[in-house]
Amino acid sequence: MARKNTKHAYIVNDAKRNATYKKRKTSLIKKTMEISTLCGIDACAIIYNCNGPEPEVWPSHFGVQSMLYKFLRFPPLEQSRKMLDQQSFLNQRIVKAQDQLKKKKIHNRKEMLSLLMFKCLSTGFVEENIINLKIAKDLLSVIDQNLNELGRKITRYQPQEGTIVATNRA
Repeated sequence: MARKNTKHAYIVNDAKRNATYKKRKTSLIKKTMEISTLCGIDACAIIYNCNGPEPEVWPSHFGVQSMLYKFLRFPPLEQSRKMLDQQSFLNQRIVKAQDQLKKKKIHNRKEMLSLLMFKCLSTGFVEENIINLKIAKDLLSVIDQNLNELGRKITRYQPQEGTIVATNRA
């Protein structure tokens, strides 16, 4: 069954809001139970209802208290090590995206230079208006890397001197 998009806004109708609260609460508790069981981790849920005097907890009051005490026994630095506010989360994502962009640019540059190298090898010449000094230096670097890699492959597959190579005689 396809789910329809819901608007994330306050539900004005009390009956609809309470029905939605009950459905979401049961699904949240179910997900907490699943992650606890499937991943073998300690998890708990504390849900405050605006109409209820006490919060609803899963798995039990004692289970939640023991997990909170376990968490509070960690030093403050360890407690807040992986906690992020929205600003630091966004900063972390921006840095990660910039690193990925940098890696992609380097990869694209190497691919472009490899294509240029193969074009030079196949045609025997390169149009002078495409190549400037920086591209020429980078192209030489790519050619040197490819030659070194070929040399390593050749020496790896050549038999060492003094070793006997078994041949299949029929």
